[in-house]
Amino acid sequence: MMKRPSDFPDLERSLPAIASLNSSLSQSQLLSPQYYLPPEQRSAISDVRRTFCLFVTFDLLFISMLWIIELNTNDGIEKNLESEVVQYAFSTSFFDIFLLAVFRFSLLLLGYAILRLRHWWVIAVTTLVTSAFLIVKVILSQLLSKGAFGYVLPIISFVLAWLETWFLDFKVLTQEAEEERWYAAAQAVAARPSLLYHGALSEGGQFYSPPESFAGSEDESDEEAAGRKAVTEQDLVYVRQGKEAMEILEQILSQEINWKFEKSNEVGDIVYTLDIPFHGKTFILKALIQCPAETVYQEVILQPEKMVLWNRTVAVCQILQRVEDNTIVSYDVAAAAAGGVVSPRDFVNVRRIERRKDRYVSSGIATTHHARPPHSKYVRGENGPGGFVVIKNPRNTSICTFVWILNTDLKGRLPRYLIHQSLAATMFEFCTHLRKRVRELHSGHS
Repeated sequence: MMKRPSDFPDLERSLPAIASLNSSLSQSQLLSPQYYLPPEQRSAISDVRRTFCLFVTFDLLFISMLWIIELNTNDGIEKNLESEVVQYAFSTSFFDIFLLAVFRFSLLLLGYAILRLRHWWVIAVTTLVTSAFLIVKVILSQLLSKGAFGYVLPIISFVLAWLETWFLDFKVLTQEAEEERWYAAAQAVAARPSLLYHGALSEGGQFYSPPESFAGSEDESDEEAAGRKAVTEQDLVYVRQGKEAMEILEQILSQEINWKFEKSNEVGDIVYTLDIPFHGKTFILKALIQCPAETVYQEVILQPEKMVLWNRTVAVCQILQRVEDNTIVSYDVAAAAAGGVVSPRDFVNVRRIERRKDRYVSSGIATTHHARPPHSKYVRGENGPGGFVVIKNPRNTSICTFVWILNTDLKGRLPRYLIHQSLAATMFEFCTHLRKRVRELHSGHS
């Protein structure tokens, strides 16, 4: 029978399973659900486009404030307002610079907030008109003789117009185009038939489970474990989360051409980075391990409860629920790190494990479980899309490729840039421990 959460022994007396700081961080959280929708059905406006619209609004408000300050000098605001607006003169008035800001604001918000255009022609028009007008204004007018505002208003108006151009061209359009590529990749993954390997490697559609697989326990038989299926609505949610996380991991793998080199070490391990929409920077470790793929599959993916024996960053781990053949929910506590600067973090993750024809895959997503709500003793961390992939070598079965995809938010008050600086070192350290574990296994078998 399956154990109830209350039947588990005290955490401090149970073998950690699945989580170490490294393995916990690799569990993943999904991209926003709107990411899977076609462009016309997504939310009204992307985050980066919303920021651009706010900057355009700031442009208008800032120019307006400077003009009002200028009107409030010397003869007073009423007399200056009459002089610059009612008795407008191109050579001495600042009113046209204010109207230029209104022109930019109106046209840009119409094009990029209301019509949601994905082309640069609107910003090109506003920047061209602004630049040409200000250049002519400075050359032909007498503004420079009117004190500091004669310099400040034209220069700031000119700079803001070009900053808007840069923001749209290098941030808004670029990021939205990247999201479109990710949407296309998601659709391709969804349309692709399942790669689960059936037959000799799998029975009844479940992943291959060696004698010491996590799928069993001391109190249940192999037959009971093999027949486990999702039955409750919450079980179905966990299964769906696991499957969707697997799709995200496959998308990341399909984007290898876009991985950016970050660091490498003396043994040839390489860490790359990839910016994922809605989740930010993701770290990807790629390493060649001198052992059969089945060994890494067994130690890292199938039997993570043994990871505590060779990875000291683990404090506690407990399997909260075995949902169905391919899916489990685990509670993980990572030990303090960086000399205590990073306090222990706990994680609740749902993992999905699949065996493919040429690889073994473990993906997951941060989730919640009634047995382990947030506790004041630990900071509850959250994980982005990630997981483990062990790829077989078709020409040499004694070596394999190990890929670890890591996207995490440790929460607390830790600066994100400090966490990012340490992640590559953490991934390299994990590979060092893994290679040591592999050598111990080989020496024990010899």
